Amino acid sequence: MDSSRRTVGELVRERWGDHRPGLWFEGRDISHHQVAAGAAARAALLAELLPPGAEPHVGVLLDNTPEYPLWLSAAALAGAAVAGINPTRRGPELARDIRHTECRVLVTERTHLPLLDGLELPGVRVLVTDTDAYADLLRSYEGAKPDAGAAGPDSRFLLLFTSGSTGAPKAAICTQGRIAAAGLSLVDHFGVRSDDTHYICMPMFHGNAVIADWAPALAAGARIALRRRFSASGFLPDVRACGAMYFTYVGRAVQYLLATPARPDDRDNPLRTGFGTEAGAVDAAAFEKRFGARLIEGYGSSEGGAAIQRTPGTPAGAIGRAAPSDDLAVIDPATRRECPPAVFADDGRLLNGADAIGELVNRGASPFEGYWRNPDADAARRRGEFPRQGDAGAEEGWYWTGDLFYRDADGFLYFAGRTDDRLRVDSENLAAAMIENILARYEDAAAVAVYAVPDPVAGDQVMATLALKEGARFDPLTFMEFLRTQPDLGTKMAPRFVRIVERMPVTATNKIHRVGLRREGFRCPDPVWWRPPGEPAYRTLPAAEVDGLVARYRAHGREELLAR
Repeated sequence: MDSSRRTVGELVRERWGDHRPGLWFEGRDISHHQVAAGAAARAALLAELLPPGAEPHVGVLLDNTPEYPLWLSAAALAGAAVAGINPTRRGPELARDIRHTECRVLVTERTHLPLLDGLELPGVRVLVTDTDAYADLLRSYEGAKPDAGAAGPDSRFLLLFTSGSTGAPKAAICTQGRIAAAGLSLVDHFGVRSDDTHYICMPMFHGNAVIADWAPALAAGARIALRRRFSASGFLPDVRACGAMYFTYVGRAVQYLLATPARPDDRDNPLRTGFGTEAGAVDAAAFEKRFGARLIEGYGSSEGGAAIQRTPGTPAGAIGRAAPSDDLAVIDPATRRECPPAVFADDGRLLNGADAIGELVNRGASPFEGYWRNPDADAARRRGEFPRQGDAGAEEGWYWTGDLFYRDADGFLYFAGRTDDRLRVDSENLAAAMIENILARYEDAAAVAVYAVPDPVAGDQVMATLALKEGARFDPLTFMEFLRTQPDLGTKMAPRFVRIVERMPVTATNKIHRVGLRREGFRCPDPVWWRPPGEPAYRTLPAAEVDGLVARYRAHGREELLAR
């Protein structure tokens, strides 16, 4: 059968009668059959709870407990869509997410009930999973059998919230056909076997855990193992206890794992592969050396607008090439033309970053399915009137990813950060991700973030935040010597400001909270070291000098940019 026309509901139904272990949680297993039966009961309950004419949307405000995949499976059978609700949201923002996605049923647990106190959620039925009332309610539907006939490939299945760093989060629509196809594709790509175990430690309200971890396990009939919340110290014990061969990661998760104390038996584990984003080449190599499992960096937005596949022969540092169905190009947003290929020095340093780095754009037929009730965001993502190189005409509806890339002469693509992470220093465009990859080599750094702070006169300056390894202290002379010996650190890449934190601030998906870091800049509660213009070395930035520095911004009419 054509995989693009499969549904998630069909994949759930196929597990009925499969009595092999299917879901591991906190040392206990339930079978695939029990998962399918539990999903069928919840699908029947959902059909009763949804008012006639209401959008078939159910909000899920849960940690990674068995109830999460059970409700994903239930929604697939019922032809409903799950809106994963981020538990780090608060007050009106949390209420807005639930109301915006028109959820008439909200599934949560007692630990998250305080988040709902005082929220206005008219017409929303709240189910609390770890209560007797919920268990009693489900007993009425225990005899239900899974029926996938309520949904087709084009039925909405997920409403995935994207980052809200530039406004209210947008809910990307994902259909059953797209999620099923993604799962089946990853089964082929990674050779997933039915006797494998996939470890899900990233939050399931995020697309990474559902699309790249749960979906391929479901498609292959593999077992999943859940971690309520990511824990660096609990990772290896979990992996050994459940026998996990595969896991996914996002953000700083790999750095946190590498920051745990090394043990002689770290390689004594069943892991084969980790798949995710933002680990970086240095940390990926360190992870494989220490734990014996290969990390594969991938690229694919939750919106589904573009995908990059890693193939044999992919150079070190590259993500891969465009998927066969995509026509990906690196475009200069200012000229709306394709950027030239990257030029590298013998040591691998990018020589023409100012010209080669641009935004990744899909000029082909994008599978992007839109945002829920947000036509302005749809139009911004799929804006048209962008000519091809040398064309007099225009192409309508290209998909703009919002991510910076550069490509080499063979078409391999290299990630260079978010468009929001571009810096312009002394009229030269720089990408924060490239500087981060260099600073990650600093032996005392456990985590690194690079971002722009405004220059007092024009453009930006580079600021870095370092979280140091346990027991390490920041030595400005050692750091300066480190910078001096990095062959690929351009003359304008060295940080003007260095902030030292005990722990890197991150979002619920372990991505660096750059918005907060940029907003605080050098006016923050942590120690900051800086190199004043014309001075060769770093020194501390005391409060008295902060006031004088801010006065320089004020004199040039740029003080308001410090809180951007």
